[in-house]
Amino acid sequence: MIFFRTAALIAGIVASSMFVHPTLTLADTGQLSIELNKFESNENGGCQAFFLFRNQTDLTFEGFEMSFAVLNNEGVIDRLLTIDAAPLPAARTTLKLFEIPETTCDGISALLLHELASCRPQNAEEMDCFPLLDLASRTNASLEK
Repeated sequence: MIFFRTAALIAGIVASSMFVHPTLTLADTGQLSIELNKFESNENGGCQAFFLFRNQTDLTFEGFEMSFAVLNNEGVIDRLLTIDAAPLPAARTTLKLFEIPETTCDGISALLLHELASCRPQNAEEMDCFPLLDLASRTNASLEK
């Protein structure tokens, strides 16, 4: 009789522990802020874009690749720019520099994030990170999604 009570108690503890660890949702992870901090012209006639990635999540992203449409001052797409910003450590701010070739800095009116080709947390599968993103710009060009 004691054996059956003990077995029932253990089975109850095991069954209840299966529900103690909720699945991680995007609402639990925090935000990933991407700021276009400044532009700087380079000697080749191109533009260097300085980005600050403020990863306010508890996830380290080992894969983070974005594709932007670069809009000129008339609002016309001038080119596509793909950047790989990985790795992005959890709870850290990271500076990344990317070159926009054959485009002058003052000729850019906006960078439109049109695809997030990769968003992969460390030791995990790809995920949809669009809901995590908060975009801002300190330049004359806007940063949009």
